[in-house]
Amino acid sequence: MQVFNYSSFRTFGKNLFINFGEIIDQSSVDPTQSDGNRNQLFNTQLKNALKPLVFEIGKTDIPRQKKLLENKPSLVQWVLGIIPAFAGWLLHLPIYLPLKKITYSKTNHNDHYDSVFIALLMFTYPLYLLLLSSLLFYWTGSPYAFFAILLLPFTAWAYIQLKPQLDGQ
Repeated sequence: MQVFNYSSFRTFGKNLFINFGEIIDQSSVDPTQSDGNRNQLFNTQLKNALKPLVFEIGKTDIPRQKKLLENKPSLVQWVLGIIPAFAGWLLHLPIYLPLKKITYSKTNHNDHYDSVFIALLMFTYPLYLLLLSSLLFYWTGSPYAFFAILLLPFTAWAYIQLKPQLDGQ
């Protein structure tokens, strides 16, 4: 059994914690019991198996959220990453903000925000990279401008490493 704990449901760039527990298989439920008893036994076993694996943290318990869900970057990571992170933040705002607004307007009453947002990025981000690289090529005339296709995702990754990791920060 695997349990996934997320640092946030609405922010981009999540910390994901995977906890493994014991497998519940057919042999753990007595087949001679009635359907109702088997279902109740299974549900009890599932609840007991999940309880130690799922992080139970209140919305207002910020110190516990930070303790369990945050991965703070080291000073070296900050020093080496601050310039590419700032570039990543600045260069990706033109695609991130409109997509975030569109996605939120369509999914603000359900839990599909992440999947819709990622799907939109999968289709639009390559076009965005190509657009920025083409504009850079147009302005500079250098074929090296197309290295931006490789450099831009790195800057986005650098920003995700240094940005706040919990909701409301």
